[in-house]
Amino acid sequence: MSTSPSRRPELLAAAAATLTVVLWASAFVSIRSAGAAYSPGALALGRLLSGTVALGLICLVRREGWPPRAAWRGIAVSGVLWFGFYMVVLNWGEQQVDAGTAALVVNIGPILIALLGSRLLGDPMPPRLLAGMAVSFAGAVTVGLSMSGGGGSSVLGVALCLLAAMAYAGGVVAQKPALGRATALQATTFGCLIGAVVCLPFAGQLVHEAAGAPLPATLNMVYLGVFPTALAFTTWAYALARTTASRMGATTYAVPALVVLMSWLALGEVPGLLTLAGGGLCLAGVAVSRSRSRAARVVAAGPSRPEKARESA
Repeated sequence: MSTSPSRRPELLAAAAATLTVVLWASAFVSIRSAGAAYSPGALALGRLLSGTVALGLICLVRREGWPPRAAWRGIAVSGVLWFGFYMVVLNWGEQQVDAGTAALVVNIGPILIALLGSRLLGDPMPPRLLAGMAVSFAGAVTVGLSMSGGGGSSVLGVALCLLAAMAYAGGVVAQKPALGRATALQATTFGCLIGAVVCLPFAGQLVHEAAGAPLPATLNMVYLGVFPTALAFTTWAYALARTTASRMGATTYAVPALVVLMSWLALGEVPGLLTLAGGGLCLAGVAVSRSRSRAARVVAAGPSRPEKARESA
């Protein structure tokens, strides 16, 4: 069955959002691994430099120009908050708590995005979005509780992840208007570059730690820059430009569930029944938040055949 032209942009945006969520989930595992050899600021700078190089090469190939002047404010704010501050405090937080707990705490971000988006951008808050967010948040809490039963969490780690969530929400809401004027690649490339500039004070630490770091930790840092940053932030911006900030934020509730699965596969941590149930709730909530009511589907499909016949008569 072929896809109608009117549905193609929506499906492409959904595919881009899915890729983003998978890569961002992998980032939580990679940060934990690289964080054993790199300090938070050095890891953030190395990640952002790797991402900037990858994005810069793509921009050269595609001959992307500079973003329009009207887009710079949103790009600059998202670069400082999301690419810069967020990555440093998240790296620091993950040195204090496990990846699952970090994913849980950071995923209060979608709620903050929905509130800020409604207040500052006029995003609608349909009942299905609110219901899906509630279901996913319950799942995220379940995942976090199940993974934190060993008492490995610290007050400092949780506080840092909360700061990361706030920076993430502020960056997304700032980026949304810029995407109406700049391309997804422009917004991501220059946001990443601004984040790297913000993190330049950690350059000395990066050089010193890279000299003694094991190869797997450095490869993890490069992976974080090329895939969860360069690729995933671009696919995020592509999808965000085609939907509301609130709906995109709700999509990331799937991240804690995927972190559980990746930890299971990569680290041999077998999830318990409570963890699996929480992951299922996260995914179910995303499905609800991204679904449309029957009336909305009818409107999107256009007028029925009899109506078309009357219009042409």
